Amino acid sequence: MPSSAPSFDEMIHRCTRSAVHLEMRDSYAVDYEKAPYAAWKNGFRHDPADRASWSRPWLDLMSQTVSRGVVVRRARIVSEPVSEYIRYEHSGTFTNVAAGEQVRWLPRRHASDIALPGNDFWLFDEQFVRWNHFAGDGSSMGAEICGAPTAAKLCAEAFEAVWSRAIPHDQYEIH
Repeated sequence: MPSSAPSFDEMIHRCTRSAVHLEMRDSYAVDYEKAPYAAWKNGFRHDPADRASWSRPWLDLMSQTVSRGVVVRRARIVSEPVSEYIRYEHSGTFTNVAAGEQVRWLPRRHASDIALPGNDFWLFDEQFVRWNHFAGDGSSMGAEICGAPTAAKLCAEAFEAVWSRAIPHDQYEIH
């Protein structure tokens, strides 16, 4: 990605209406999650009453974004039975919801006839795509910014198709 490309923070700050995120992997191995994931595997769980201990600065950024009137939605396509990593994500997602994100889960078997892009993405104001590239082991291979109208249209249509079938976080039961 060229150094002149805007960062995620810059893109979310420029966003005025909507930011949607589609996640399609059953496991991620991004550096900033290694310690929290290890702690979760050792029994740590977020305390719903202790908001100060939740993941910062992400939740602050989402809260500020939603308070500006931007609708932030996240959809996750997951295989069932879910992986241990998805159990970890699910257990902490209530913090994302508390920060203002809307989150839904779609069992992969219900996504078979949806045309999906090849990579996870963020779509900002239905115009700019931030592709998230991952290696086979789930480690981040960086992001790519795309302003092509055809890519934005593909992502918007895919996200809406997933969203319409997906289960709201507070109703999704881990299998």
